[in-house]
Amino acid sequence: MGVNVGVFCAVFVLATQAIGVPAIAPWKKLHAPWKKHPKGNNLPQKRTLPIDTVFKLHAPITTSSWPPGGNFATEIIDLGGLQVSEISTFNKIWGTYGGGPDDQGFTIFEPSGIPQGFFMLGSYSQPNNKPLFGWVLAAKDLSTNTSNPTLKPPIDYMLVWNSASDDGPIYVWLPTAPDGYKAVGHVVTTTPNKPSLDKIRCVRLDFTDQSETSSLIWGSDNFNVYDVRPSNRGIQDPGVRVGTFVVQNGSSSSPSIACLKNTNSIPKYMPTLQQITTILQVYSPVMYLHPDEVYFPSSVEWFFSNGALLYKKDQESSPISIAPNGTNLPQDPHNDGAYWLDLPVDSTKRERVMMGDLLSAKSYVHVKPMLGGTFTDIAIWVFYPFNGPARAKVEFLTINLGKIGEHVGDWEHVTLRVSNFNGELKHVYFSQHSKGMWLDSSQLEFQSGNKPLYYSSLHGHASYPHEGLNLIGSNKVGIRNDTAKGDNFMDMGAFELVSVGYLGSDVVEPPWLNYFREWGPKIDYTIDEELKKLEKLLPGKLKSALEDIVRSLPSEVLGEEGPTGPKEKDNWSGDER
Repeated sequence: MGVNVGVFCAVFVLATQAIGVPAIAPWKKLHAPWKKHPKGNNLPQKRTLPIDTVFKLHAPITTSSWPPGGNFATEIIDLGGLQVSEISTFNKIWGTYGGGPDDQGFTIFEPSGIPQGFFMLGSYSQPNNKPLFGWVLAAKDLSTNTSNPTLKPPIDYMLVWNSASDDGPIYVWLPTAPDGYKAVGHVVTTTPNKPSLDKIRCVRLDFTDQSETSSLIWGSDNFNVYDVRPSNRGIQDPGVRVGTFVVQNGSSSSPSIACLKNTNSIPKYMPTLQQITTILQVYSPVMYLHPDEVYFPSSVEWFFSNGALLYKKDQESSPISIAPNGTNLPQDPHNDGAYWLDLPVDSTKRERVMMGDLLSAKSYVHVKPMLGGTFTDIAIWVFYPFNGPARAKVEFLTINLGKIGEHVGDWEHVTLRVSNFNGELKHVYFSQHSKGMWLDSSQLEFQSGNKPLYYSSLHGHASYPHEGLNLIGSNKVGIRNDTAKGDNFMDMGAFELVSVGYLGSDVVEPPWLNYFREWGPKIDYTIDEELKKLEKLLPGKLKSALEDIVRSLPSEVLGEEGPTGPKEKDNWSGDER
């Protein structure tokens, strides 16, 4: 079998060169993905994979699911002379069944059902380890300038990758754009013949923006396939994600394709106030707390009304009570270290407030445009009066880390990313201390229709999409983030809309939101002292490994200083980390 494969590869390359397929760099030549598999030259057998199922939300969503008004969920977005439509129906072109995430391979698709007058901008690809749930944009030229339209066909193609699998050969082509234009996606074929020049469109430069690679779709031998997104992603940044992919050598610095740019008003296609309320009724998550959790969330008002105090530097002996809505908190947008909040001084009240009050708890919602106004990001914040001590996994032991991890005033969040084309929930972000993770809707748990579930980790309150042990570190030594479905949960449908910048005065921000200082005091302890308490429990190598992990954590996670509020986070006006 190995000899036959080798002969096939040699003949295949000679044949493609003979019929005029352009020469490509050595690292791009015929690549056999199955060589990564333990059985050597045996092709992996086709099997049922998650991608064989098309994912749909549990309760169907259509444009009529939302209250009328404005331009939200009208299926087409005008970028200022270039209309785009979100295409989520595909024809499979090619796949391979090894390598990549979970060693299940990846598949490439071509958009189908493109509306009349619109043109393909590129193909779509995703790993095989999750159900098919994706989209690419198709575009329509609205300009009246026939000599310089917003879209033009390519003048040629360059072969950037060819390979083979048990699905047959594949050829990935990069359109050669005319002067003043840029390609935003690839064309994929299963024969060595160049595609028709009318197959795809390139985009005029003023409607393109810089892109970067995002999540890895598949990789082998320093050759990778990536999802692509705009490099600059903030509430005022015009970059629009196309949904296409890029193939490149691992050493490449930037993708060969661009993203789109919205030259129109970014908030034009954002939801109205009534539509936001409906979106939250449909998609508001349910958060489950760990069965052993003792530090619960509360409302901000409950925290203030039950004895939380405002301290000022050099006046620590005379803290002041805080008004229920925070009107007496400093409101200037600076953090000079002069103010901080803390729990009540009285030990009984202090203990009570530390435990929170689940009955009073509600979510605090911030709505913002993202990816050039083609998506709505709904950040859902939860407040905990106290973050409990961290715990470590060391081999088979679970060790309490004392004061490490403890701090007053813990803010956590998840973010819903909703398409402004149709109102469909595409992704959810789970904040996990100073970082986090995006997941497609196809990878989530749901209940009561389209309401995602997530889990708050024990004591640390980081957000995770599934139950289980999540470690910061290695399998042997790490900081534990345990999640499980306890009896206590919080329905994020009980919310307060605290900020929607593009709606102006329609949403009034509460005074406490504009408190930019710490929500807790700096904790007076040293890591060395806490770690010394563990010396008798751990042998040298394990103790050293644990120390390295603990010292790598941000000071806010360690509990050395109180965290700042939502508006002080860089994701308030930017993308998630």
